[in-house]
Amino acid sequence: MSEVVVAGGDPDGIAAALETRGATVRYAEGTASRSALEAAGIEDADTLVLTDAGLATAVPVAIDRNPDVRVVIYTRDSVPEFIKGQAGHIVDPDLLDADTVAEELLRGT
Repeated sequence: MSEVVVAGGDPDGIAAALETRGATVRYAEGTASRSALEAAGIEDADTLVLTDAGLATAVPVAIDRNPDVRVVIYTRDSVPEFIKGQAGHIVDPDLLDADTVAEELLRGT
């Protein structure tokens, strides 16, 4: 089973789509600070899904706490340059819906 931490609001339903496919989803509350990421279980997570580019600083913090975490940015927002190299996938919800992304993320898990 896949462990996923979602940071940011979820206007496109990526968390529900992941849960429907068997993932355990937890939320990094507020600004997705170190303590919020830790409370959400980032150390044991397989994937961090960032749905708000304004929370981009959560990505290096998550990677610091879990170097093996896969980072997926699922937002319509422009992603800061400093994050692009740390993200495994950057997906615009207007191009791929949440169900398709969830299916791809959980393929083979």
